Amino acid sequence: MATQLGGQPILILKEGSSRTRGRDAQGMNIAAAKAVANAVRTTLGPKGMDKMLVDTIGDVVITNDGVTILKEMDIEHPAAKMMVEIAKTQDDEVGDGTTTAVVIAGELLKRSEELLEQDVHPTVIAHGYRMAAEKAQELLQKIAIDVKPRDTKILKKIAETAMTGKGAEAAKEKFCDLVVQAVTMVADDDGTVDTENIKIEKKVGGSIEDSEIVLGMVIDKERVHPGMPEKVTKAKIMLLNAAVEFKKTEVDAEISITSPDQLQAFLDEEERMIKSITDKIIKSGAKVLFCQKGIDDIAQHYLAKAGILAVRRVKKSDMEKLNRATGASIISSIDAIQGSELGYAGLVEERKISGEEMIFVEECKNPKAVSIIIHGGTEHVVAELDRAFEDAIRVVGVVLEDKKCVAGGGAPETELSLRLREYAASVGGRAQLAIEAFAAALEIIPRTLAENAGLDPIDMLVELRAAHEKGQKTVGLNVFDAKPSDMYKEGVVEPLRVKTQAIASAAEAAVMILRIDDIIASAKSAAPDMPPGGMGGMGGGMGGMGDMGMGM
Repeated sequence: MATQLGGQPILILKEGSSRTRGRDAQGMNIAAAKAVANAVRTTLGPKGMDKMLVDTIGDVVITNDGVTILKEMDIEHPAAKMMVEIAKTQDDEVGDGTTTAVVIAGELLKRSEELLEQDVHPTVIAHGYRMAAEKAQELLQKIAIDVKPRDTKILKKIAETAMTGKGAEAAKEKFCDLVVQAVTMVADDDGTVDTENIKIEKKVGGSIEDSEIVLGMVIDKERVHPGMPEKVTKAKIMLLNAAVEFKKTEVDAEISITSPDQLQAFLDEEERMIKSITDKIIKSGAKVLFCQKGIDDIAQHYLAKAGILAVRRVKKSDMEKLNRATGASIISSIDAIQGSELGYAGLVEERKISGEEMIFVEECKNPKAVSIIIHGGTEHVVAELDRAFEDAIRVVGVVLEDKKCVAGGGAPETELSLRLREYAASVGGRAQLAIEAFAAALEIIPRTLAENAGLDPIDMLVELRAAHEKGQKTVGLNVFDAKPSDMYKEGVVEPLRVKTQAIASAAEAAVMILRIDDIIASAKSAAPDMPPGGMGGMGGGMGGMGDMGMGM
């Protein structure tokens, strides 16, 4: 890229930099984004297929989860990275619908390409898309169905919809029960649900059917001393965030010992210090001790003698969950131990699960943190079940918070598509074309569901549209019976937030990619200066733009 001054070319960008502009730049970005959408498209819906991802060291992930696929794929292109961001946002916000969001974004860009060829200006398309996205949010609120927090039947259906197609079909009845039970347990009184309080432990061995919920916590540790009891009933529990060891000085200190009796006195004093610490713990009446730091060998002996079950080096997150499950306060100083800060569990027991010892804390009075143990035949099965559980738990949590759901099976998309077409006619002008394109793009969801189930997408779309024209708002595609049917009655329901978030982020990403008309990538030699993991070509390219401004 150079500019002329009296016939003399002036170079502005570094040698080897590349610049793509105008229609070419848009074409490249749109092609990259469409490629990402196509990569996950076949996984959509209950009949979607799975992907096998093998990384450089040969680790294998087999999954149906859109965001997992995109995270595992090593994506280079900056526009394609934006599509991965959509999936990540969707996953953070709702937990499910990642594939939907990416597929809609890809289709929006595909439709915009057709408009660009008809010489509709990108900003006009962007404006139309924004209007359509806003209108879509309004329409979604209208078609949303209220959910009562006590209505476990519908909550189970929501969990089932999230799990369908993710390898959890074998025992879906049981799984949905586990999910709904877990989420309703940890829900706070004000209706918020922090799904972090549900701990999922994965264990290879046994069958899927053996998966269970523990109304309390499962800690992946063993007791520190074999002399300690394996089982404690009606246990008073202490959570300690201090080391049960003798205190060391903050600065490096040397102690010079000149005679053997001094050494003995030193060792005796050390032991006495530890004994006084363990005495405080024993005196508090605690029968189980979870310690976040270390427990000294001598201390282990004293605790074992007192019949206390102790576990050391417990993770901070597990300590917080134990605090919620048992009601015990986390004590930071040994001197501040009080009996009132202890928690309670009906049973604390060390059990062997698939060959590993784990500590079970059960029969808590009102556990606000619970654990689910997932079993499966192979590592890959368990990992995929874990992802299905994560999605279902998040989705049920979202519905408990928002108290609104919509029918699944492409019903909301078909409804939106029709209503947006009506809206486009009332808007008029060039924006109308973009709103119509947006409406058409939403139909990619029912269309893909049909394709993945091996049905004729055109026939299905025509039937769906006809039903929605008659005002049947909840009719979607039943891929098992290969015909449109009332999805709400069939029990295929999703949280409203899955749809609102997917459409909002898809529209935002599409608009952003559309508005780029110039890609300036800096020369390869400048690459190492980039912060690692940053957007490769983009950051360097921006630097180039600064230089460009100067030169001109």
